Amino acid sequence: MALLVHLKTVTDLRGKGDRIAKVAFRGLSFYTRVLENCEDEAPFDETFRWPIASSIDVNEMLEIQVFNYSKVFSNRLIGTFRMVLQKVVEEGQLEVMDTLIDDNNSVIQTSVSIEIRYQAMDGTVGAWNDEEFLESPNAQAEDVLLPSHRQSPSKASAAERALRRAGKGVFSAMKLGKVRKDDHRKQDEPAVLEAEDLDRKAMRLGGGLDPDTISLASVTAVTTNVSNKRSKPDIKMEPSAGRPMDYQVSITVIEARQLVGLNMDPVVCVEVGEEKKYTSMKESTNCPYYNEYFVFDFHVPPDVMFDKIIKLSVIHSKNLLRSGTLVGSFKMDVGTVYSQPEHQFYHKWAILSDPEDITAGLKGYLKVDVAVVGKGDNIKTPHKANETDEDDIEGNLLLPDGVPPERQWARFYIKIYRAEGLPRMNTSIMANVKKALIGENKDLVDPYVQVVFAGQKGKTSVQKSSYEPLWNEQVVFTEMFPPLCKRIKVQIRDSDKVNDVAIGTHFIDLRKVSNEGDKGFLPTFGPAWVNMYGSTRNYTLMDEHQDLNEGLGEGVSFRARLLIGLSVEILDTSNPEITSSTEVQLEQSTPVADNCTGKMEEFFLFGSFLEATMIDRKNGDKPINFEVTIGNYGNEIDGMSKPVIKKKKEGGAGNEEASELLQNSSDEEGNEEEEFVSISTTPPMKPLITDRNYFHLPYFDKKPCIYIKSWWQDQRRRLYNANIMDKIADKLEEGLNDVHEMMKTEKPHPERRLRGVLEELSSGCLRFVTLANKDQNHSSRTRLDRERLKSCMRELETMGQQAKTLRSQVKKTTIREKLKQSQNFLQKLRFLADEPQHSIPDIFLWMMSNNKRIAYARIPSKDILYSIVDEEMGKDCGKVKTVFLKLPGKKGFGPAGWTVQAKMEIYLWLGLNKQRKEFLSGLPCGFEERKLPKGQGILFFPPISLLYNKKQVFQLRVHMYQARSLFAADSSGLSDPFARVFFITQSQCTEVLNETLCPTWDQLLVFDNVELYGEVHEMRDDPPIIVIEIYDQDTVGKADFMGRTFAKPVVKMSDEEYCPPRFPPQLEYYQIYRGNSTAGDLLAAFELLQIGPAGKSDLPPIDGPTDLDRGPILPVPLGIRPVLSKYRVEILFWGLRDLKRVNLAQVDRPRVDIECAGKGVQSSLIQNYKKNPNFSTLVKWFEVDLPENELLHPPLNIRVVDCRAFGRYTLVGSHAVNSLRKFIYRPPDKKAQHWSTAAKLLNAYATLANGGPSSRPAGEIVVNVEPEVPIKKMETMVKLEANSDAVVKVEPSEEEKEKKKKKKKGAEEIEDDEPDESMLDWWSKYFASIETMKEHLRQQEAAAAEAEEKEEMDLTEEIRLDDSPVKGSKGQGKAKEKIKMPKEDKKKKQQQQQQPQQPEVPEKKNKLKIDEMKVYPKELETEFDNFEDWLHTFNLLRGKIGDDDDNAADEERIVGRFKGSMCVYKVPLPDDITKEAGYDPNFGMFQGIPSNDPINVLVRVYVVRATDLHPADINGKADPYVVIKLGKTDIKDKENYISKQLNPVFGKSFDIEATFPMESMLTVAIYDWDLVGSDDLIGETKIDLENRYYSKHRATCGVSGTYSIHGYNIWRDPQKPTQILSKLCKEGKLDGPHYGPGGRVKVVNRVFTGPTELEDENGQKKQTEEHLALTVLHHWEEIPRVGCKLVPEHVETRPLLNPDKPGIEQGRLELWVDMFPMDMPAPGPAIDIAPRKPKKYELRVIVWNTDEVILEDDDYFTGEKSSDIFVRGWLKGQQEDKQDTDVHYHSLTGEGNFNWRYIFPFDYLAAEEKIVISKKESMFSWDETEYKIPARLTLQVWDADHFSADDFLGAIELDLNRFPRGAKTAKQCSMELGTGEAEVPMISIFKQKRVKGWWPFLARDENDEIEITGKVEAELHLLTAEEAEKSPAGLARNEPDPLEKPNRPDTSFIWFLNPLKSIRYFIWHTYRWLLLKILLLVLLLLMVGLFFYSMPGYLVKKLLGA
Repeated sequence: MALLVHLKTVTDLRGKGDRIAKVAFRGLSFYTRVLENCEDEAPFDETFRWPIASSIDVNEMLEIQVFNYSKVFSNRLIGTFRMVLQKVVEEGQLEVMDTLIDDNNSVIQTSVSIEIRYQAMDGTVGAWNDEEFLESPNAQAEDVLLPSHRQSPSKASAAERALRRAGKGVFSAMKLGKVRKDDHRKQDEPAVLEAEDLDRKAMRLGGGLDPDTISLASVTAVTTNVSNKRSKPDIKMEPSAGRPMDYQVSITVIEARQLVGLNMDPVVCVEVGEEKKYTSMKESTNCPYYNEYFVFDFHVPPDVMFDKIIKLSVIHSKNLLRSGTLVGSFKMDVGTVYSQPEHQFYHKWAILSDPEDITAGLKGYLKVDVAVVGKGDNIKTPHKANETDEDDIEGNLLLPDGVPPERQWARFYIKIYRAEGLPRMNTSIMANVKKALIGENKDLVDPYVQVVFAGQKGKTSVQKSSYEPLWNEQVVFTEMFPPLCKRIKVQIRDSDKVNDVAIGTHFIDLRKVSNEGDKGFLPTFGPAWVNMYGSTRNYTLMDEHQDLNEGLGEGVSFRARLLIGLSVEILDTSNPEITSSTEVQLEQSTPVADNCTGKMEEFFLFGSFLEATMIDRKNGDKPINFEVTIGNYGNEIDGMSKPVIKKKKEGGAGNEEASELLQNSSDEEGNEEEEFVSISTTPPMKPLITDRNYFHLPYFDKKPCIYIKSWWQDQRRRLYNANIMDKIADKLEEGLNDVHEMMKTEKPHPERRLRGVLEELSSGCLRFVTLANKDQNHSSRTRLDRERLKSCMRELETMGQQAKTLRSQVKKTTIREKLKQSQNFLQKLRFLADEPQHSIPDIFLWMMSNNKRIAYARIPSKDILYSIVDEEMGKDCGKVKTVFLKLPGKKGFGPAGWTVQAKMEIYLWLGLNKQRKEFLSGLPCGFEERKLPKGQGILFFPPISLLYNKKQVFQLRVHMYQARSLFAADSSGLSDPFARVFFITQSQCTEVLNETLCPTWDQLLVFDNVELYGEVHEMRDDPPIIVIEIYDQDTVGKADFMGRTFAKPVVKMSDEEYCPPRFPPQLEYYQIYRGNSTAGDLLAAFELLQIGPAGKSDLPPIDGPTDLDRGPILPVPLGIRPVLSKYRVEILFWGLRDLKRVNLAQVDRPRVDIECAGKGVQSSLIQNYKKNPNFSTLVKWFEVDLPENELLHPPLNIRVVDCRAFGRYTLVGSHAVNSLRKFIYRPPDKKAQHWSTAAKLLNAYATLANGGPSSRPAGEIVVNVEPEVPIKKMETMVKLEANSDAVVKVEPSEEEKEKKKKKKKGAEEIEDDEPDESMLDWWSKYFASIETMKEHLRQQEAAAAEAEEKEEMDLTEEIRLDDSPVKGSKGQGKAKEKIKMPKEDKKKKQQQQQQPQQPEVPEKKNKLKIDEMKVYPKELETEFDNFEDWLHTFNLLRGKIGDDDDNAADEERIVGRFKGSMCVYKVPLPDDITKEAGYDPNFGMFQGIPSNDPINVLVRVYVVRATDLHPADINGKADPYVVIKLGKTDIKDKENYISKQLNPVFGKSFDIEATFPMESMLTVAIYDWDLVGSDDLIGETKIDLENRYYSKHRATCGVSGTYSIHGYNIWRDPQKPTQILSKLCKEGKLDGPHYGPGGRVKVVNRVFTGPTELEDENGQKKQTEEHLALTVLHHWEEIPRVGCKLVPEHVETRPLLNPDKPGIEQGRLELWVDMFPMDMPAPGPAIDIAPRKPKKYELRVIVWNTDEVILEDDDYFTGEKSSDIFVRGWLKGQQEDKQDTDVHYHSLTGEGNFNWRYIFPFDYLAAEEKIVISKKESMFSWDETEYKIPARLTLQVWDADHFSADDFLGAIELDLNRFPRGAKTAKQCSMELGTGEAEVPMISIFKQKRVKGWWPFLARDENDEIEITGKVEAELHLLTAEEAEKSPAGLARNEPDPLEKPNRPDTSFIWFLNPLKSIRYFIWHTYRWLLLKILLLVLLLLMVGLFFYSMPGYLVKKLLGA
């Protein structure tokens, strides 16, 4: 089915101009060609064809728009013609002539005439099918394809044909109209788009719709210069892959549970890659608790890192002599961890399984934290407080999201079929000898394939000497599914006697070959060929690029291709036949058919070299040529190692077909075609000199070409699908960059552009679905092809839908968030587009000099692949692409890789040989083809060179204005930059400006007589690119490279006017890159002017102000340089800090020089830096001319020089302020004032309601002794005029009053452990606050989702308010009503939310009373904007930047800091500012600044604790202590080090007296104590106290939540709240505070209410105003004009860093700092935050009886079952103090009687619910180590054996904080009590003190099922140490308080004490008859024996008659 539209003419046009028409149907538009200079008629005469999948509906529309085409601006719409297709559908054909309508829907004269044809299903012209696009299996279609292509109107859209006639390439449908304007946008767009212009456009597009639904198509393509013939070059030069980086893997092993096995001594082995570490051993337990921390450091490339396997295994009974037995293990790769949010798994349970026995099921759980940190990643550790131990194991498994917890075992079959095209891997000497002797010629390689997966290796057999080995083997891995290892590494290796080397490596990424969705599929692959790339193919003994063959870095040459397949089978482990081992196996596999990977097709690759410039002169001036290879085709140098015969055979068929196809065109052609030989190298040429760095090749009018024929399986469909997705993704990326750029430069309406981007995305996705759908069923499509296609179509369809919905949600306010979501689309598209099954190998382009390979470029084959369908075509196919050649492998790292080896302009085309006729269509026109003699006159025979006969002459003008933030290349930290500009074969330099990173060259460079080849109109649209390189001039040696950028010039043809809007061009910023990192921006403009027949006289004159002093240098002319106006820059000079030595001399008399745009000012000289580093004169100013456009403002440079004797100066360091924006002062607009405050308040309240940054999430209730603030915030009534009185009421809500009443009633109702005031200490407050903080974080996540919906509702109001056109009183009235309204709602909401929360928190009652503070999980600075509210800190830099591409080196370059600020404003200022009361002209804009004289301060540092320290000792621990440095004070708390702890609690405060400004940088460091040798630094953190001290946020002493004068929450500040408040009011010149009756206080026009009574320690009440004042302080940010948030009482968490390991966190430190000026009253004593001492307890456990214990022993005689029972018990962590009862022998029923008492003394921390144990780790330990361990009691039942080891029968572990209440009788005691599965009442021994009951003993049987093995009746009694002393009790049954002896049956008396009795019991009872029978028998036998014995004697006697 198809719709054809023939657009004939458009008539009655007005004026003269270029016309273009756009025809759109179903969202797909075609553009016509441009008709130039037509007057009243535009004869388009073009046919367009839409293939359609579904019948046309009668209501569908066809739309034709006619535009005036403009190369610069967007095309201007003349009129539109729309038509409903009803008639067409009915009649099938229709001719129409009709008038157009304009924007306003009014009819205009212009009319259009068209003819429409519709082929329905029964198609008149023949049904629409795939054959017209892809060649189909039957031959006729192929016959038709070439010759008839010209005439068949239905084959390609006529638009394409017309364009081809014009010599243009196939445009993508969008490029002509919209994007064309973008090319030039680059230069013409005034730096800020006028808003009205956009609005007009938007109105036109949206037809006057609501502005929130308007979307813009590409209005700006700020980041790209798109054009139709050229592709965009890539600026980033250096390969980033393969470069080693720092990584740290940190693993905490916390505990294990449910380990399978009886009474084991488990050790955990942690293995990362090759490194192993072990935990300590825990004795006889199935649930050991370790809490040990391990760190592994690596310095390897990312790929290697992420493939390393992390293996956690639990080993049982390992010791020095034996390696132990494996219980179970768990593995995952590092990449899985790294791809987690925050790069970590925190507190997750790993499931252990035994790889040797896969039928066994799970072997236990191991709880771990795993984190992987790369350089510069910061890990947010969730805050560590007391974890509750009843972990939900199943809910917290160590698995990435989406992986099911029940993983099954699976077999992974990697099938290796065959390989081809292997390189030579041996020297040929031996081979030649052999050949001479025996005459046999062997292939010089012995390949085998090695497969590595999940830490296991498997390999195939070795195929001796074969370039085309055949294996047909499969390597089988058995692994859990889904696997947590992402990649399978398949490597071809060459077997060698000495060492095997890799030939090539391929990685199969399992994420790309499977899909876990519900419609997903198991990993599957192939059978498909994979291409391997690596080092060059010539064999050398030592290959310098061997790494490339291992898969590191980008391969520089084709190595081989390998045919492989992958399939996965999930195992049914219950099946008995399954081999249970996971060893890797090698099996034979069935060979695959030859054609299974696709039909062999002949491909044709054509390339033409249009330019080769910028060839690095280091390469020498030997002749240079270029080689292009695809696979092994075209590679002539390294010797072809492929057997040719086979190829011919396969190729034969292809040749015949091709010759048949071409026959129709010419008769001789067929025969010639046979001998068509590939030409893959250009002829060598001697390079010519461009300048001192570069050569160029003289490719002027003669452009050499190459062409190669090659044979590959035809799998183009894969590439086509990837191309479609890539194009959608490119478009999306470009659009998102636009939006970013618009937001960055604050252009109006970025949200409209985003809507446009999303529209394009959704239509692109739908287009993919229709295109990919018509994919016919090749026999050669693999399962992966089918599944991928299905899943891609599903994904893109949903993405299209989501983009649509997202588009409708894009509002001005949500744009940032929606932009983020759109970024996710982009990542997903890129992931989907990456095709895992290769087809055609990549193309390599090598530059050779003297037959040596120098530099290369690698071009993916899909990028240049041709297709008839536009969307499927590669993005560079048939386009001129600028390619920069780079050095291979490691040579390309670092600075060497940044120099361009060569810049190529190259045209490439790759397609089926039979589609070859298109191969020249994209070249610039105006050439003749030069063919080989035998190819003369043959159509489509490829040329060996192109001869351009048209040549245009241009003048290029480069306006280099300035650059900023350049790279520091000299040791002074500055550079001497100059720029070198390259265009075609010419280059010029700007002048060198000394000592600056922000040069303003202001220079015009003119390139004369630039010759370009090709047609005029192409030049105009598509000029070559200009390369600008920036260098640093050195007095000796070569200039250093500092960065590079590209630009396109604006072109003016000789017949065009030099006038707006295109000329003169605008200055623009271009990003400069150095390697992969950005290195500044260049502000410049470029114009290319054609020199017409009249010569240069026609060109616009160069009229600039000519500076005579600059000599021949031309400045940038007037129209281009920015418009300037006068600004005043005021500088606040405060002081200099931490200046380092310069050339070994100390800085003594520094001065600061400020410079901006050539003007500047110097500070006063600091006379003696040591004595006082502050400046005496605070404020100075200078006036300067700056551009009106703020984006063009030059940077401001700060330099510090040291004035030495004899008038010498030395540069100390410098800093460039790149953006003055934040320092620009804009006088407030009078009219807008009410408005802005209103809106601000509204916003403030909106954020409050949504749980924004300034308050707790709504609905969270914190009840304090005094009502706390956040709840009341909502009840504030705020009136909005700035002059009226607003009342802010702060009242406790009803519920709180209720609660208070309850409290007053007394604590008897609540549980007994309601903490008493006296028991509460600072730590109670701390832990309560941490709980709140965790709750906060949890709620924030939950609220984020809710807030989004709320936001939508709330914001509608705000938007109306914004866009409301009414700017008068009416508007304000409206605004007020609107603002009030949401507030009432919010109040209601708030109250509703409060109520339900009440009943849910019964267990938190005890915390209700505790006052809290704020615990910040980060530094205080981040929360308060670095305390730079008026004083800024600028780092001074010096020294060159390191070359290793990471900016972390900046730290080492800092040589000091300048403190000050600046203010920039247009002069003159409005009067009212200077007229304000108390205005001091000396201070200009910096009014009310404190004096900077030295000041003495008492600094009090409280160090709470450190977490996650980096281990510093070999044992994986550290012995940390605190060191504090401030100025000359250095406090080392060495004697109080904490032994072997990585989470030490310090709980200390330190007082230091300091003098600001000399001592203002506080360093708190944690060192590791060592017995011998010096102590090592673990990490340190630095705090700038001065900024905190002077900040308006009042960071000297945090404001507490409540005011009390005694107890744990005592007020710390020497100033009371009332004093602080009156001081703040005085400083801010505010009216107030006025205290009124009834607990009210008024400040300015705000009234606050609060309580007025205060209790002292004796419970006396007295009146006070402190609470009121405190309420105001808490709400200080709401005070108009001067309000800001005051720092609350807090604890901050600071990362510890170590200079040796830059950028990687070494742990965290929690602390806070108070500062008190010495001239004020002294503060009270420091708060005691000493760690809580553990309380001593004694636990007495009486084991009374056991019952139903399983019987283990068989009786020797009777076989009766019995057990000799005893019970063992210990507290966790104290296994060595285990205690046993006596033995109850020979229990026949499992009953045992003991009456035995254990006594366990222990130290317990109630707050953390942990037992504290101090013990020496080993005999050699110097001191005791403190461990904190959960309080758990273990009881075990054993069977005593005399000679062998005792048998373990069962155990139970009771967590003393929460364990099940024991059963009353043995009958009621069930298994659930032990497993915790059923809901059973839990109790805590610390509350109950005494518990008695029955508990079950549990163990696992052979099948791993838990079973009950006995029951114990026990009594637990907990006493404090004092109580225990008062009522002592004896161990066992001893005095004091002895227990009575158990009443045991007689049997159990010990048999060796009373053997006879024992025998009687044992034997006589049961076996008496048996015994009698035995006795008789024995007697009988005895008689017989005697008889025989004595008989001979008697016989003799008888016979002899003796």
